[in-house]
Amino acid sequence: MKIGSIQFPEKPLFLAPMEDVTDIGFRVLCKRYGAAMVYSEFVSAEALVRSVKSTISKLTIADEERPVGIQIYGRDVPQMVEAAQIVEAEAHPDVIDLNFGCPVKKVAGKGAGAGMLQNIPLLLDITREVVKAVHTPVTVKTRLGWNSEQLIITQLAEQLQDCGIQALTIHGRTRSQMYTGEADWTLIGEVKSNPRIHIPIIGNGDITTPEQARLAFERYGVDAVMIGRATFGRPWIFKEIRDYLDHDGREAEGDAMPPALTVSEKLDILIEQLHINISRINAMKGGDERENEYRGILHTRRHLAASPIFKGIPDFRQTRIAMLRAERVDELLQILEEIRNRLTDIYK
Repeated sequence: MKIGSIQFPEKPLFLAPMEDVTDIGFRVLCKRYGAAMVYSEFVSAEALVRSVKSTISKLTIADEERPVGIQIYGRDVPQMVEAAQIVEAEAHPDVIDLNFGCPVKKVAGKGAGAGMLQNIPLLLDITREVVKAVHTPVTVKTRLGWNSEQLIITQLAEQLQDCGIQALTIHGRTRSQMYTGEADWTLIGEVKSNPRIHIPIIGNGDITTPEQARLAFERYGVDAVMIGRATFGRPWIFKEIRDYLDHDGREAEGDAMPPALTVSEKLDILIEQLHINISRINAMKGGDERENEYRGILHTRRHLAASPIFKGIPDFRQTRIAMLRAERVDELLQILEEIRNRLTDIYK
């Protein structure tokens, strides 16, 4: 599979772009543990054009996370074109991705993200003009349609391909579904099996286990699988899936699966993520180190709250509250070390 000049390994796994989740620290770890491509948080075209400092900061890319995509969203052709040119000039990403899939009200309700699915002519105009305006490969992420009565993805995929995009990611839900119910991969499979489609098709939605990832590749024929919410507090999910895909059924041939990470090793990864976030914010903002320390903790809290490694610890509620309320690194690290001891007792 290729996007532009980027050659990916067989059955590649991608990290989905997610607001307040896929910052640089998290992306670096996901890449280290097996993600073939990672994406930024989605970036407002309007804010980029207005040079909003917090938005510009999202364009920072580390060499060790490449290949990386920057995802932008908006509903105005000139703004999206200018934003794409800014991204190309400032960040030099490997891919510029157009967000036509975000379902949240503050985006889709204003006509951007998945809101573009109600204005297909404008969606195609934006795509066509951005492709013409930049040299970086342009890709799109979208949904099956606005609602169950408007499942337009099979036709839309061909239209987007005609606009010149070099890959298409499809989330197997409509905008109306938001994140409820089960993702429907059948239409993703139909797009992939369409003989007129020659660009890579990337499937997204409800991939939480190695078995589900294998099924997505084998049953629906997608070129890559994109993983979103299942990565929260679990950047090592890419290693778990990658090891399974690469070694499944080969034990008899002497190709044993690599050992799984221990819970202590997984805790070390979350602690490293905390330190990366604090270091990055200190380098970016300067100034008050204590305030930057707290900001780094805030960036990590979502992952600590969601991480599956804490499940099964008895009487964990008060410890969890203390972990998520900690405002100083030394305080948080002390709590995490206490948790490590409890985990060691459980899994010894």
